[in-house]
Amino acid sequence: MGYDAGKKVKGRKIHALVDTLGLPIRLIVHSAAVQDRDGAALLLDKVRERFPWLECVFADGGYDAQQTYEAAAANHPLRLEVVRRNPHAVGFEVIKRRWVVERTFSWFGRNRRLAKDYENLAATVLSFVTLAAIQFGIRRRARK
Repeated sequence: MGYDAGKKVKGRKIHALVDTLGLPIRLIVHSAAVQDRDGAALLLDKVRERFPWLECVFADGGYDAQQTYEAAAANHPLRLEVVRRNPHAVGFEVIKRRWVVERTFSWFGRNRRLAKDYENLAATVLSFVTLAAIQFGIRRRARK
C-alpha cells in the first residue's frame, strides 16, 4: 500500500502498455508510492524482447522524465512520444492516443473485483487484471 500525492490515490497503481485497440500487451501493478517514471522502467523492461516489431510507445505527461527515456532506449531502442495536453485548453479535452489507455482502464473497472481496491497483494490485483483482459479479449473475439 502506498499513497500518490499527485493523483491523490491510496493503494495501488496499474501501469498498462496497450496496443492501438486497447488490448493489454504488458501490465505492472505496484504500490501507489512508486512514481510513474519508475513504473515505466519496469513496464518497458522486457517488452522489446517479446514484441520486436514494436517501434513507438505513446505516454502521458507523468512519464516525461529522463529515466523513462533511458528505459525506452535501453537494450533495444523504442521511440517514446509523450502526449501532452494543450496548455490553452479549458475544461475537458480528448487527448490524442491517451483515450485508448483510459478506455482500457474503464474496461477493467467494469469488473467487480477491480472497481475498488479490495485486494491485499499486488500479485492478486495483477491476476484479476489479467483475467479481466482475457475476458474482454474473448468477448471481442466472440463478436466476430
